Amino acid sequence: MNAEIITIGDEILIGQIVDTNSVFIAKELNKIGVSVYQITSIQDDKEHILTALKEAKSRARIVIITGGLGPTKDDITKHTLCEFLEDTLIENKQVLEHVEGLFAKYYKDKPLSQINKNQALVPSKAVVLQNDFGTAPGMWMDDKETVFVSLPGVPFEMKNLITTKVIPKIVSQFKTPHILHRTIVTYGIGESALAERVEDWENNLPEFIKLAYLPSLGKVRLRLSAKGDDEQELIDAINKECVKLRDIINDVIYGIEDEETIEEVVASLLTNKKMSLATAESFTGGKIASLITTIPGASAYFKGSVVSYATEAKESVLKVPKALIEESSVVSEVVAKEMALAAKKMFNTDFAIATTGNAGPTKGDSNAEVGTVFIAIATPEKIVCKEFMMGAQRERVVEKSVNKAFEMLQKEILNF
Repeated sequence: MNAEIITIGDEILIGQIVDTNSVFIAKELNKIGVSVYQITSIQDDKEHILTALKEAKSRARIVIITGGLGPTKDDITKHTLCEFLEDTLIENKQVLEHVEGLFAKYYKDKPLSQINKNQALVPSKAVVLQNDFGTAPGMWMDDKETVFVSLPGVPFEMKNLITTKVIPKIVSQFKTPHILHRTIVTYGIGESALAERVEDWENNLPEFIKLAYLPSLGKVRLRLSAKGDDEQELIDAINKECVKLRDIINDVIYGIEDEETIEEVVASLLTNKKMSLATAESFTGGKIASLITTIPGASAYFKGSVVSYATEAKESVLKVPKALIEESSVVSEVVAKEMALAAKKMFNTDFAIATTGNAGPTKGDSNAEVGTVFIAIATPEKIVCKEFMMGAQRERVVEKSVNKAFEMLQKEILNF
């Protein structure tokens, strides 16, 4: 079964915001066996919306629309849907009571205007999906062979509606196949070299299993996707192929990633082992700490970070001896190790990550070549440090180093 996603809003097309809604919706649909055929972003323009709806209807059984449901005049989605479906807007009593309740609770000193009351206007054919976190309701509309679902564009409102209303309704109304993914993460090998090593295995995959190469900075992910009616058959087949693949490239496989990033894998390891972490970052500028703290429950294992960007901060905050820096350079193995040990001691943790390097475009306080990076991991028993050459483009140097730091940390945690 195919679905299409349409996001409405000029703010997406001018680059003012990033369309994260489509990513979330696509993942949730995939979990229940619905394939996303196309994702389209369009303007708040009636003719543009009508064209997109017509084209999507010709290709998909389910069309999910986000955006354009606000109370102001530039939000025209409901009116345009009515024109497309040959319907009219009516006031929904349940939605109006919900809007009145929200204003009574959160905007006691603000009168409920007619503009806000208009949020209760919905197409007469629509099944209302109550938005627990906002005034714009979700709407489910059956139109012969196609279902149109219109949702607010505010991400946290949309996500709640998708998980609590839309997905359960799709599951109850349609019979969908099973889709299973298994993603194997490799490090230290390029995409083309990897493809050469697995070519024979790839050519002999069962027809219902597809392989995709997903290269990113510092790693290549191999995603196996299986689709069919028998879930256990898919599981058995993918497990069998993963065993074969591991025999071929075991030296570069770092782990299996199913809906989890490497920082989430590290978070699970630390949580399960009841161990803690701190960071001391220089050229990565707190990016490692930022990724860690975006994960719910991070406070259980992450104790703190020092962003010692300048040499003076390494000396004054982390107490790295000035003489050591002058002797070995601020970008060096000994300085990275001192930073990691200092962070581990300062926050009294089991592990600590430290980064120091020259991300460019100039050499800064060090004579090290641009792209030279040292990453240190302090563990309960030892400290390990590695030197890397990450290239000459600043953003790539930082991103590759962050990935490598998590990779090194994961390896050390698994030893305990």
